[in-house]
Amino acid sequence: MVRMQFLHGINTQNCSKNLMSDKINYMRRFIYKTILMIVIVMAGQNSMAQNFKFGHINSEELIQSMPDYDSAIVKLEKLRKELINYLEIMSVELNAKYDAYNKDSKNLSNIVKQTKEQELSDMNRRIQEFQSTAQTQLQEKQAELFQPVYAKVEKAIKDVGKENDYLYIFDSSPGGSLVFFDKAKSADVTTLVKAKLKMK
Repeated sequence: MVRMQFLHGINTQNCSKNLMSDKINYMRRFIYKTILMIVIVMAGQNSMAQNFKFGHINSEELIQSMPDYDSAIVKLEKLRKELINYLEIMSVELNAKYDAYNKDSKNLSNIVKQTKEQELSDMNRRIQEFQSTAQTQLQEKQAELFQPVYAKVEKAIKDVGKENDYLYIFDSSPGGSLVFFDKAKSADVTTLVKAKLKMK
């Protein structure tokens, strides 16, 4: 029997998390922490230092609340189902031929047996190749659909930061670069970013 766990295991609801985790790496967190510590030390040492404005946002929640995100999920799920359906058709066909071969193999001549075995082997190889191609196609479609969403959010956050004189805006998403922040000393800029994105 041909197993079809390959595409079934792909959860499109977590696609954005996969891309976001790819963008957030150890060096980026290290740089954020280092810069933040330098700023805090400088502010503490200089009594005349200006008041620094810090902001935070849960970019993951913001992205998942965007209509563009929902649209991308629908399109990706449509492609995933199409690929799964075709894989199932190929697998049913292979299984049927395999069952027929097992049933008739005792009555077949060697040349016919060898031909049918080669046919089964070729079909199995095509299924494996399709799985690999489908995985690549799904990943490429995921990047194509979600990258513009991430770029839009990143631009909006940067614009809000510049327009409102924030020194830093940190990402408070789980797994993001922010380990701790004091809500009393950091402004939640989600409303400003949503306004920039023309979201309610």
